[in-house]
Amino acid sequence: MLNKAIFIDRDGTLIEDRGYICDFSQVNIFPFSFEAVKVINENGFKVIVITNQSSIARGICTEHQVKKLHNKMEELFRSKRAIINAFYYCPFYEHGVIEKYKKRDECRKPLPGMILKAAKDLNIDLSESFMIGDNMKDVIAGCKADCKTILVKTGNWSKTKKDLKLSKIKPDFISDNVLKASMKVIELLKY
Repeated sequence: MLNKAIFIDRDGTLIEDRGYICDFSQVNIFPFSFEAVKVINENGFKVIVITNQSSIARGICTEHQVKKLHNKMEELFRSKRAIINAFYYCPFYEHGVIEKYKKRDECRKPLPGMILKAAKDLNIDLSESFMIGDNMKDVIAGCKADCKTILVKTGNWSKTKKDLKLSKIKPDFISDNVLKASMKVIELLKY
């Protein structure tokens, strides 16, 4: 039997977007994010964080630091009875300075590589899944992976609103934040 998932962007969606962060001490999790993940868990979806991390290619953070930060996030969510099933991150960026990561890669949003890899790894039915994020890269990646998409207003909404007007691809829904987006998913399950 296939699983269903909610793919969630990290910066600007689950946590405050503070630029390139390398250490958990720099993380500010939105207070409603814990409840959002709980709601998703309670309704039978896997929670998978999907995040571009060009800070690695740029030489700002190491992969080890990003993995450690994700482990601490996962532990904190778990302590609040909110389960994040997996983190997928893309370390590549074609204009990076670290040779190993200096390339264009299918994992980097707006391409759907991370979503497709997670679907394969975790046996996910993408047609029954959602991508929630705060910018058009998230929406485009979700659409390219055949997920339903929800754009949230917690990131840089003034820029995203302009990008949305110019984009041919539109989200299925727009919500104020990840909790309201997760409630929308549950509401849709009733129909």
